[in-house]
Amino acid sequence: MRDGLSAWNAKNRLNELLDGFTAREVARLLDDWTFTARGDQWPPPKGDGAPWRVWLMLGGRGAGKTRAGAEWVKGLALGQPEFAPRPLSRIALIGETAADVREVMVEGVSGLRAIHKKTDRPRWEATRRRLVWDNGAIAQAFSAEDPESLRGPQFHAAWCDELAKWRYARETWDMLQFGLRLGDWPRQMVTTTPRPTPLVKELISAPATALTRALTRDNAANLAPGFLETIVAHYAGTRLGRQELDGELIDERRDALWTRDMLEAARAPQAPALTRVVVAVDPPASASKRADRCGVVAAGVDSGGTVHVLADASLGPARPAQWARAAIALYHRLKADALVAEVNQGGEMVRAVLHEADPAAPVTMVRATRGKYLRAAPVAQLYEQRRVKHVGAFPALEDEMCDFGPDGLSSGRSPDRLDALVWAVTALALTPRAAPPRVRRI
Repeated sequence: MRDGLSAWNAKNRLNELLDGFTAREVARLLDDWTFTARGDQWPPPKGDGAPWRVWLMLGGRGAGKTRAGAEWVKGLALGQPEFAPRPLSRIALIGETAADVREVMVEGVSGLRAIHKKTDRPRWEATRRRLVWDNGAIAQAFSAEDPESLRGPQFHAAWCDELAKWRYARETWDMLQFGLRLGDWPRQMVTTTPRPTPLVKELISAPATALTRALTRDNAANLAPGFLETIVAHYAGTRLGRQELDGELIDERRDALWTRDMLEAARAPQAPALTRVVVAVDPPASASKRADRCGVVAAGVDSGGTVHVLADASLGPARPAQWARAAIALYHRLKADALVAEVNQGGEMVRAVLHEADPAAPVTMVRATRGKYLRAAPVAQLYEQRRVKHVGAFPALEDEMCDFGPDGLSSGRSPDRLDALVWAVTALALTPRAAPPRVRRI
């Protein structure tokens, strides 16, 4: 409520300020990058210690990465105080291909020539593949398809666009580093939609990297009407949507039981008529504030034996009464047949807290007699056989699934969401049942 009120007050103050401006003055103000740029589009501070060497801007499609890169180069070339104390005369522009450099970074709608006024627009010398300002600053164009072209030239700064797509990423990057040797602070900006390439992951973890992130929805004012509504409805939460819209680095382990492709193949827009629905609960080992989260996952099975994952309501850290209420609420919302709860850690306490939340709820107690990996492997096999579907997207759950290997999660934490999923699928597809099914729609 406080954040909403602050935003409302800020908007009112801005409107009061603009009321005193003429239309021409407002247009000039809106054309000023120092006024319109978002925080993630602004260069990170140099800092008091060792300055950053790489500004890595990870962003979704249409998030304003190109504009931010072009404005940064412009500021360096002109020596604008917010970017550099004096003009930097030698800058490298590197794109996936030579055509990308010219059509996107230089001549694009958010490229370097477009963001200048006509009177001070730099000249593009096509035969020499360089952009020249009247003050003598030069931005030289290079293609990541030709790393050797970077052998020899030297620079004060560089702008690297869509590095995650470069064909010879490592070779091009290495050649560039040898050339960044002019001035007292050689630096480079990388604008890219993230992909889990070795170089991108290396830059994210490097001490000399300043990282900013940009979401597509942050730039909604500059996108076509209806674009976000359409694209988000289709891709939100999926691997492609998280990467291309939210700028997330979506990775997976080589030895994980699940892969991203496997989960994308399991995606379903809606559930069919289901014969049985369960809510599985994987309680934390303790009730302390530092306890793991409680896994709460719902799934149903259709008449053909295909399991449909319906919801991930995991929460935590949470007290027993809190996760019990969450599980019971999901049970009632989906009109489930039963709650399936692991009792290795809590024993009868698990049944007691669930019955305290709803004395009439049927609780099936399950006990783990094998390790997590051995329990999960048959469930992963059902995914490979395309006998499990995800109704929608469950990013946090799917991250655990694609990070779960023989030694558990790479973080060392308990895979609570995954455990609950395994119990739900096991109850529906890997446990014999004598009771006749009943059909319902979710």
